[in-house]
Amino acid sequence: MPHRSVYRTASTLSTVIVHDVAVAAGSDRQMVMAADGRTLTFAEWGDLGGFPVFTLHGTPGSRFSRHYDESVYVEVGARVITYDRPGYGGSDRDRGRQVVDCVADVTAIADTLGVERFAVIGGSGGGPHCLAVAARLPERVTRATCAVGIVPYGTADFDWFEGMDPLNVKEFGWALAGEDVLVGELEREAAEALERVAADPSKLFGDDWQLSEADRAELARPERQDVIRQAVSEAFREGVWGWVDDGLCFTQPWGFDVAEIRIPIRVNYGLTDVLVPWQHGEWLARNIPNAETVIEEHGGHVPDPDVIADAYGWLVQPV
Repeated sequence: MPHRSVYRTASTLSTVIVHDVAVAAGSDRQMVMAADGRTLTFAEWGDLGGFPVFTLHGTPGSRFSRHYDESVYVEVGARVITYDRPGYGGSDRDRGRQVVDCVADVTAIADTLGVERFAVIGGSGGGPHCLAVAARLPERVTRATCAVGIVPYGTADFDWFEGMDPLNVKEFGWALAGEDVLVGELEREAAEALERVAADPSKLFGDDWQLSEADRAELARPERQDVIRQAVSEAFREGVWGWVDDGLCFTQPWGFDVAEIRIPIRVNYGLTDVLVPWQHGEWLARNIPNAETVIEEHGGHVPDPDVIADAYGWLVQPV
């Protein structure tokens, strides 16, 4: 399928009924109840009078996964909305969820805020969820960006694990083995991650991960430290259920086809990424109709905060 490509040399780059919402705008802990009784917890950042952009966090993550300097959002006029996917932070678990189920959750939050039109961006584990929202809400989503997102598991003629760090391959192997195996392994992983991050947020990934130099450099940025601690701590506040359900839903049918997408969309990926190798981005760019591609020749998996203004500036443009 045709797509446009933009090459850069620097590393860059994240029917529901609503009841009883009574939290001030701008709070980092707002809540909404969906029709099935689950609670979703969300936050807003940046220019609260600006154009809304839903930012869907990675795996694991939470609503606190954001740029450390809100003025970056303000400068481009972005009203950034983040939320805890079910099982993370303050959002109730939705056991057995598919990737596509996030569409109803995003809709619930948008309706609560009185937001009719919005853009969406998702990085890493947020990538498939971003694609679901882009595919299923074309009348509401203006633009979308999928950054370092994976390909649907089981895609024909695609080697899903090629170029992936062995530890990430092992983690997906636990998911394929089932919930009982995955829960125990991720509880151990989460405990170790919390201990590492408390001492040194740059050690979000252990030393055994074969991260690129670009990713190690990004994680070492001092300005990231507080956000990493806050986001990781909140992600596991009620256990590892969000992480568990992400792993399970990524390795099962997503509930939609990326070929459904018809809105303006960017697919961003880095050539040194060993968590979601570049082949995933290349496949998405080929199979999402009219996708624009941003390839970071020296970029890895962790987004470069210095170019967030460009990413969000594109998202808030009118169509």
